[in-house]
Amino acid sequence: MFKSLSAKIFLGLAIGLVSGTLVQYGLHDIPFFSSTLVDIASGVGTMFVNMIMMLVVPLVFVSIVCGVCELKDLSSFGRLGGKTFGFYIINTLVAIFAALTVALLLEPGRGVDMSGGNDVAITATELPSLMALIVDIVPRNPVAAFMSGNMLQVIFMALLLGGVMKSLGEHVAGAVSGFQTANKIMMKLISVVMHLAPIGVAALMFKLGATLEAGVFLSVMEYLVLILGLLLLWIFVVYPYAVQLFTPVKASVFREKTQEQILFSLSTASSNATIPVTMRTLTEKLKVNRAVAGFGVPLGATMNMGGVSIYITIAIFFVANAFGMPITLEQLPSLIFSIFLLSVGAGGVPGGGMVMIGVLIHQMGLPVEAFALVAALDRLIDMVLTSCNVVGDTAVLTIVDQTERPHQVTSDDD
Repeated sequence: MFKSLSAKIFLGLAIGLVSGTLVQYGLHDIPFFSSTLVDIASGVGTMFVNMIMMLVVPLVFVSIVCGVCELKDLSSFGRLGGKTFGFYIINTLVAIFAALTVALLLEPGRGVDMSGGNDVAITATELPSLMALIVDIVPRNPVAAFMSGNMLQVIFMALLLGGVMKSLGEHVAGAVSGFQTANKIMMKLISVVMHLAPIGVAALMFKLGATLEAGVFLSVMEYLVLILGLLLLWIFVVYPYAVQLFTPVKASVFREKTQEQILFSLSTASSNATIPVTMRTLTEKLKVNRAVAGFGVPLGATMNMGGVSIYITIAIFFVANAFGMPITLEQLPSLIFSIFLLSVGAGGVPGGGMVMIGVLIHQMGLPVEAFALVAALDRLIDMVLTSCNVVGDTAVLTIVDQTERPHQVTSDDD
C-alpha cells in the first residue's frame, strides 16, 4: 500500500508541476488557465494542507501521552527525552558547521550584483532570546496553545499529563485506555486524509509551476545549486549512512522507506504537516518504538532544523558577499549562536526559514533589498529543506530507538 501511495504522490507531483509550467509558458494569455485554474488549484492545495494541520495538534497531544504511558517507567522518559533532545541539538550544530565550512571555502555571492533588487518588507526584526524560547514553553492558557498550534506548549502539556498518568498507574487505567483508543482513531483519520494526498500534492505543485518564474533563479544559479546540493547530500547520503553506521538499517533501505515522506514534504513544505507521515514512516516502515516516535517526531518538527540551518547559513553568507559586506571572523561566534536560535525558532511552518533570514539580515545591518531575492527563491528551497528536516527527524529517532533497544520490553512490535 505504501509503495502504491508513494507512486501516486510522485505522479501527482509530476503532473502538477508539468501542467503548471505549461500554463505559465504556453497558456498564460488565456484567463481561465492563468487565473481561474490557478486559483482553484491554490484552493484545493490549501484545503488539503488545512486538513492535515487540523489533525496535527490532537495527533501530537494524544500520541505523546500514549507514548509516555507505554514507557517501562518514568526513568525511561528522562533517558529518552535527554537522548532525543541531545541528538537533535547535535544534528543542528553539525549542519551549521558543515554549511559554515562550505560557505567560508566557496564564498557564495562573490561577484554577484544584487543592488537592483526590490524592497520586500521584513516581518520580524528581533532576534529571539534563548530565555524567551524557554519561558514560552509553559503555556498560560492551554486552550490558546491548542488554538494557535504552539507545538512546544502542546508537547509540554502532553508530557506533563502523560507523566502524571504514568505515576498513578492502575488508578487511571481507564484514562490510558481512552487515550490509546483516541490514538487509533487519529491514525485512522490520518490514513483517510493521506488517500487524498496525490490530489492535494498535484494542486500544490500546479500552482508552483504556474507562478514560479524560471528567470529569477537562473540568474543566481550558484546560490541555488550550493544550497540545494547540500540539502540533497544530507537527505540521500549523510542521514542514510548515519543510520547505517549506528543501526542495522542499511542506507539503501532507509532511502527506500523515506520515499513517501520526502515526496509529501516536498509538496507541503511544512514539517508540521508532515508529522503524520513521519510517524507512520517510523512506526510502520522502520519499526521504531511508538514511544520514541510519539515523543520525538513533534519535538523534531519544532526544533530539529538541520535543513533550515544549512539554508540560513548559506543565504546570509551569499547576501553579505553579494553586497560587498563579507562576514568577518570576529562575527562568526555570534552568527553561529544566532543561526542556531533562529533555526530552532523557525518552527514547522512553510517560509519559516525565509522569515529568520530576514531577521538576520536586519540584525547584521545588511541591505533590506537582499531580502527580495531570498523571498523570490524561498518556495523552491523551502520544499527541499523541509524534506531535509523531516528525514533528519527520522534518522535521529531511528538511531535513538536503537540505543533504547536494551531498555525496551514492550511496544516494539505494536
